[in-house]
Amino acid sequence: MHRSLTALALAGLLAPVHALDQPEAATTRTEKQGQLAAPVKRFAVTAANPLAVDAGVDILKAGGSAVDAAVAVQAVLGLVEPQSSGIAGGAFLLHWDGREVQALDGRETAPAAATPGLFLKPDGKPMPIREAISSGLSTGTPGVLAMLAEAHLRHGKLPWARLFEPAIRLAEQGFAVSPRLNELLSGETALRNDPIAAAYFFDAAGAPLAVGTVLKNPAYAAVLRGIAANGVKAFYEGPVAVDIVRRVKAHARPGLLTTEDLAAYRPVVRAPLCNDWRAWRICGFGPPTSGHLTLMQILGLLDTQPAARAASAITADWMHAYAESAKLAFADRAQFIGDPAFVTAPGGDWQNLLSLAYLRQRGALIGPRASGIATAGNPAPVQQALAPQADQLESGTSHISIVDAQGHAVAMTTSVESAFGNRMMSDGGTGLAGGFVLNNQLTDFALNPVGADGKPVANRVEAGKRPRSSMAPTLVFDRKGQLLMAAGSPGGPVIIHYVAKVITGTLAWGLPVQQAVDLPNFGHFNSGSLIVENGALSAEQLADLRGRGHQVVETDLTSGLQVLLRVPGGWVGGADPRREGVVRGQ
Repeated sequence: MHRSLTALALAGLLAPVHALDQPEAATTRTEKQGQLAAPVKRFAVTAANPLAVDAGVDILKAGGSAVDAAVAVQAVLGLVEPQSSGIAGGAFLLHWDGREVQALDGRETAPAAATPGLFLKPDGKPMPIREAISSGLSTGTPGVLAMLAEAHLRHGKLPWARLFEPAIRLAEQGFAVSPRLNELLSGETALRNDPIAAAYFFDAAGAPLAVGTVLKNPAYAAVLRGIAANGVKAFYEGPVAVDIVRRVKAHARPGLLTTEDLAAYRPVVRAPLCNDWRAWRICGFGPPTSGHLTLMQILGLLDTQPAARAASAITADWMHAYAESAKLAFADRAQFIGDPAFVTAPGGDWQNLLSLAYLRQRGALIGPRASGIATAGNPAPVQQALAPQADQLESGTSHISIVDAQGHAVAMTTSVESAFGNRMMSDGGTGLAGGFVLNNQLTDFALNPVGADGKPVANRVEAGKRPRSSMAPTLVFDRKGQLLMAAGSPGGPVIIHYVAKVITGTLAWGLPVQQAVDLPNFGHFNSGSLIVENGALSAEQLADLRGRGHQVVETDLTSGLQVLLRVPGGWVGGADPRREGVVRGQ
């Protein structure tokens, strides 16, 4: 089966009860071979748009820290790549200061008035996912700005206001509409229903702005000037907050967000999860994101399979073992993982999901043929009275990797969830053209709060709760504690597979980082199909896998890996050819 992925197309390729989508459709591929192939010693930055990378380079050249550069990159991404992330979204940031890894959680939260039945219709059934996304109901309290302010307080070097200068300048002077932004706008329908978005992104005839059109955003510039001058209070209180809430409540399916929710938002500084894998130590985020736990389960389960551990390339044997490992990992993800303020880890410790004994027990379930739908394991003696969450649409996202002149690093994955969020914009109450996209992160919660057995789902909506994510910002170290890699990707739940691929390709198989990023994409979600990128496998490999009982679907898989890797002589990087990112350094 060979198809091209557009909105919800992938969902239709999976079993009827499993819905999966990517955050953004595929657009023109831009090859990146040779990009930052020669090591740089002073600093390096990679992100999903060249203008955003330029902003990071500007800050690093001025003596800024990795966190300073991340603030500048994010501010520009919200302007030039609004479909993926922005100031009204959320993010997870891993920081290395040369001594320890710190995890800063800027995930959105559910409004104080939210209940588990937020997305249920009067008949008690969940509303269709697209209705839930394109609504005020889906908008959570944004967290990225509050989190970045906390990170800057701890690790910043340059003045806060200096970090917004590149984005303000671009917003006022204008930037050229990129091919990817144009192509994604061409497929948009719901976005045209928002008056601000319709006037900003489309011409008078309703056509998306052409590639190269110089687009100015005076509303965004004005909002950023307020944040630069007065801190994030200018976003979470006052006219900007009032305008966000007004627009959320004015939708035909109004949301519950209030100005009190915005004023009360606080980021969370968490302990990272760090785990040994072969010769390396891999650090990531624990819940509310499932990224690191599920990624490390897959890598650990693969290592229980001798043929997979010995592999040095994608083969049918390796892909079979990967698919079966992913099924088991995603079964545990659906059963156990949610906001740790609301959901207790199995046995009280998330590391129980990664214990060697548990992984060996689970790995013993992998046989020579494709299994059916996997069920969650029992990683701790105490069983939880929870139901697994059914698959549903998950989206989002952009990734930033930065290493500064002091060797400090940031891996940050940032999102408004679906492409263009909830398809609404706010001008921050300025009355000027443009503005910023609002998030739809609450649809990362389970739309149905209970399972088929009537038990509650761990990732159900609750007031103040952070929805489960798949984001997987990752820092990798050698066993001496030297930082080797900063990595991450957008892609909804496929993020986990994208990051697993690049870690395997670079570290286990020894590929140059850009070649590892370029490797074909693939994944399994413990649902109907093993999905592989168009052209990823030979006809013989496809026949082999199907002969083992796998339903294999070829489709577009639009990763956005942004990776920095230490090599002798400095840092090199890889930027995903499936998006518009670049790597630059000095």
